[in-house]
Amino acid sequence: MSLNAGPVRAHAAEQGFVLLLPTDVYIGAGVACVALTVLLLALLPGSVLAAAFRPIPLLRFPARPRLRLVTSMSAFCVLFALIWAGLNGPRDPLTNPLPLFVWTVFWVGLVTVQGLFGNLWAWIDPWSGPVAATRRLLGVRPVLRLPSRLGHSGAILTFLAFVAILLADPAPSDPARLAGYVLGYWFFTYMALLTFGPRWMYRGEGFSVLMRSYARLSLFGRAGRRGAIGLTGWRALRRGRPPLGIALFMLLMLGSGSFDGLNETFWWLARIGVNPLEFPGRSAVILQNVAGLLIANAALVAVFALCVRAGLWLIRARMGLREAVCLFAPSILPIALGYHIAHYLTSFLVDGQYALAALNDPLARGDDLLGLGAFYVTTGFFNTQDTVRVIWLTQAGAVVIGHVLAVMMAHAIALRSFGGIRRAAISQAPLAVFMVLYTLFGLWLLASPRGL
Repeated sequence: MSLNAGPVRAHAAEQGFVLLLPTDVYIGAGVACVALTVLLLALLPGSVLAAAFRPIPLLRFPARPRLRLVTSMSAFCVLFALIWAGLNGPRDPLTNPLPLFVWTVFWVGLVTVQGLFGNLWAWIDPWSGPVAATRRLLGVRPVLRLPSRLGHSGAILTFLAFVAILLADPAPSDPARLAGYVLGYWFFTYMALLTFGPRWMYRGEGFSVLMRSYARLSLFGRAGRRGAIGLTGWRALRRGRPPLGIALFMLLMLGSGSFDGLNETFWWLARIGVNPLEFPGRSAVILQNVAGLLIANAALVAVFALCVRAGLWLIRARMGLREAVCLFAPSILPIALGYHIAHYLTSFLVDGQYALAALNDPLARGDDLLGLGAFYVTTGFFNTQDTVRVIWLTQAGAVVIGHVLAVMMAHAIALRSFGGIRRAAISQAPLAVFMVLYTLFGLWLLASPRGL
């Protein structure tokens, strides 16, 4: 018998190198940074914090609603081209453009851009243009009024359904399966908008509520009739208290994102009786992950409400718990965005290359639409400890900065609502402890070994 040796293509796992880093030192430094921010804010005059969140006016620019309909129609055409590719293109999710654009370009890239730079979603949602065209051509008008008592439950349910597919579906990246999901959801939302009118977009459509929530954090926005730029969170502070449904939605954004990382860890797999070194496949843990998603979100909402209630009790405030939860919920958004960036950074570095290659050759026929020639995806940045250290510190930095901004936003809200540095600082003590501990939790997630 003879054995023929040949080349093997492989790369060292990024997580393996992370376990070799002094993550305990980095985690301690990150937690200390957030804790010191809490102490510093308790001593600083309120005017300093107010000045930090004051936006700088930019050029005046008019609103262009008709142009938004054109860009929405263009996004609709792109979406259906991707659905067609999902049904008729290659079956490999790393060469078919639909999975790459849904899970990488949209869910990772667009959500991040939305939170950092502005409300891009308002220009490219794939429903506004088609619905406006349908109404104009057929004279269709909304036939039902969306009941106010439903609040934002539609948006909450559609968002949780999306996260459940992301975390628990046996094959969320299968092109044909994903095409069915995308087409079904697009048609469902299209019919809901025709039936209930634009109110559905604000109360029932989960992605639009998600994008508007993250847009509250963007550096750029409108201040009156002028554009403006300011510290992350200035738009959320200017908009004031959201309704209860939006406040709960914001908390679910954080809870769902956190469980998205937790469900991959050895700790979680041990809790549900799965050997992480012999993972049986996603189909074996569907119910466990769906239940974990719901429990994690319920626990986060309960702990957040308890911290807010404790803060009100400490200063003997007459504000009700519901009002206070709505008031402070936007301060959670920087944490959610920071963890979103950190959690998906490594996958974006790799899958973003596959998305570019798929755009260059969407049907895997050897096309060269972008003139990139032979395109080779590299994962060389996972092969050395030095490059992995840079990646991990970038992830940890996103988590820490998100918590620092959250502490600053919460303190600014308390100053505006309760008055006086001492009173605001005391009211924020329980919530500050929560944010410091959540920093520890988020950094622990980044450093924990994973079994998927």
